[in-house]
Amino acid sequence: MADSLVPHLANDQGVEKIYVGVKEFQCMGARPPYDHPHVYLDMGADSQILCPYCSTLYVHNGGLAPGQTDPDGCLVTLQDAAT
Repeated sequence: MADSLVPHLANDQGVEKIYVGVKEFQCMGARPPYDHPHVYLDMGADSQILCPYCSTLYVHNGGLAPGQTDPDGCLVTLQDAAT
């Protein structure tokens, strides 16, 4: 969730690639009830990583803030999780 130390990201839009401002996060696929097991992903020294469940390619973009994604709307907040 956005309010935790490790952000949760969701690909509700079904895009192939999401640019992120962080290198460590959890992918949940889409928001519930269409989510997959929430998997922790760490790019380490690499600049991209592929989710093993949904095959979303996450690409680090140093120009984005930690809470930003491109396309917008992929960061999951506590409010999203409550609905």
